[in-house]
Amino acid sequence: MRINLERLVAVLLGSVLFALSFPNPVFVEGLPFLAWIALAPIFWLIARTGARACVFWGAIYGFTAYSLFNYWLTAFHPLAGIIVGIVYLVYFAILFPLLKTAVILFPKHGYLFQGALWVCFEYVRTLGFLGYSYGIIGYSQWKVLPVIQIADVFGVWGVSALVAFPSVWLSAVFARQKAGERFIVKRLIPSNENSASLLISLAVWLVVLVAAFVYSFAARVDYTDARFVRVAMVQQNDDPWIGGVAQYRKNFEKLKRLSDEALAQKPDLVVWSETAFVPRIYWHKTYRDDETSWLLVKDLLDYLQVQTVPFVIGNDDARREPDKNPNAAEKYRVDYNGVLVFQDGEIIDQYRKVHLVPLTEYFPYRKQLPFVYNILEKANTHFWEKGDSITVFGVNTGRGAVKFSTPICFEDTFGYLSRDFTRNGAELIVNLSNDAWSKSLSAQMQHLSMAVFRSVENRRSMTRATASGQTCAIDPNGKILAMAEPFTETHITASVPLSSRVSFYTRHGDWLPRVFLGIVGILFLWGIVRTLLKKWQKTP
Repeated sequence: MRINLERLVAVLLGSVLFALSFPNPVFVEGLPFLAWIALAPIFWLIARTGARACVFWGAIYGFTAYSLFNYWLTAFHPLAGIIVGIVYLVYFAILFPLLKTAVILFPKHGYLFQGALWVCFEYVRTLGFLGYSYGIIGYSQWKVLPVIQIADVFGVWGVSALVAFPSVWLSAVFARQKAGERFIVKRLIPSNENSASLLISLAVWLVVLVAAFVYSFAARVDYTDARFVRVAMVQQNDDPWIGGVAQYRKNFEKLKRLSDEALAQKPDLVVWSETAFVPRIYWHKTYRDDETSWLLVKDLLDYLQVQTVPFVIGNDDARREPDKNPNAAEKYRVDYNGVLVFQDGEIIDQYRKVHLVPLTEYFPYRKQLPFVYNILEKANTHFWEKGDSITVFGVNTGRGAVKFSTPICFEDTFGYLSRDFTRNGAELIVNLSNDAWSKSLSAQMQHLSMAVFRSVENRRSMTRATASGQTCAIDPNGKILAMAEPFTETHITASVPLSSRVSFYTRHGDWLPRVFLGIVGILFLWGIVRTLLKKWQKTP
C-alpha cells in the first residue's frame, strides 16, 4: 500500500507541476522554471515500476495531467475534456512502457534514450487526424526569450529536449542511488566510477544550455532598418456564432464601430477575428436565397466599398460544389472556414483552413462510424471542408505591397503550416482566432504561448486578431509588442516589421524529431537484438 501511495503521489505531483508550467488559472503566464523538473516525478515512478504496471500508471498520469492542463475544454462541451483525457490516457499508457523499456535495454545510458523518446512522442502526437500541440513541454518557455531563440533552427523540439533533460537526468541519479551507490555529501552526484557518464552528460547539457543563451544574442533579428506595416486588430469580445441574424447585425455594428475607431489611427490593414462576420458573404452575394442575410451582407459590402485600406475578414465561406456535396436539397453547399481579403470593396483572394480541429470541425470517418458522426453533429459542431491551398495574400498599402498569410485559430499551433506560408513568400503572419467559447484566460494564453514560437521559428512578425483575446502583435524574436486587454471590446494598432529572412527551420522544418525517431528506432532494434543474443549465449 505504501509503494502504491508513493506512486500515486508521484503521478499527482507530476501532473500539478506540468499544469503549473503552462498558463493556468493561478499563474496567468505559467511558471516556466517548473517545466525543467516537471517530468522528474514520472521518470522516478517509471524507474521504480515494472513494465506492466507502467501501463496503468501511464494511463493515470495522462488523464490527470491533461484534465488539469486542458480543464477549459469542458466549456466547449462536457464531453470534450473527457475525450481529450481518454486520448491521453491511451497515449501515456503506451509511452510509459516504452520509456521503461529504454532503461531495461540500456541500463547505463537509458536516460538519454528516454529524453529522445520524449521528444519523439511530442512530435508524433501532433500528426494525423488527432494531432494536438497543446502541452508540448517546450511551449512552457514562451516568455523566456533567451531560451526559445534556438527554435529558428530546431523548432520547439529543441527547446523541449533542453527542458526535458534535467528530469531524465535526475531520475537516473536517483535510480543509481536505489542500486546502492554512494553519494558525495549532500550532492546528487554519484561517486562510483561506473556513473561517470552522468557527470559527462550533465556537463554536455550545461555547455548546450550556455550555447543556447549565446546563440540567442547572436541570432536575434535587428529590424531597426526594416520596413514596417501598421496593422489594426479588432477584438469584439463575443462568440460570433451565438445568436441568429438579429444578433449578427448587432455584432456587425460593433465591428464597424471598433473598426472606425481603429481607422482613425491610420493603419495599413484592418483585421477581424475568425468568422467574426458569420453570414456567408460570397454565398449571399451570389445566390441571394435568404433576403435577411443578404441585406446584412450588402450593408457590409457597402461599408467596405468606401474604405481606403484592405480588410481581412474571417467568414463561413460557402460555395455550390456538386462534386463535393451532391445533395440538391442542400443546394450543393460546401462550407469552408475562410478568410476573405477585401480591397476597394472587392474580394481579391481567399484562404480556406487546411488543418481542421478534430471532432469539432472535421471527422473523416462518417461512413465507418456513422453513430459517432451523428453524436458529434448533434453536439452543436460545425463541420467544414478542408481547404487545399497555402495562400499568400498580396495587398497594396500606403507603405507599399505587403505579402501575408492567415493561419486560422488552431492552425497557428502547428509549426509546419506557418513554415509553409513563409516558404511561399509571406512576409507577415496574420492569425485570426476565436477562443471566446472557452471563457478562459488560461486557454487564450496557452494558445498565445504556441503562436510566439511561429514568429521565432520563421523570423516573422505575427499579428493576432481574436474574438476575446489574446489579440496582440509579436515581433520576429518572439517579443510581444502590444496586447489588448482580454475580454473587452477594443482594438489595437501596432507597427510590425516585415521580413524576408529565411531561417534554418523554415528551410528544413521538423528535422530534429525525425532524426530522433530514426535514432530511437535503431536503438530499440539494437537493444532487442543484443538482449536476445545475450540470452541465447547463456542458454546451455
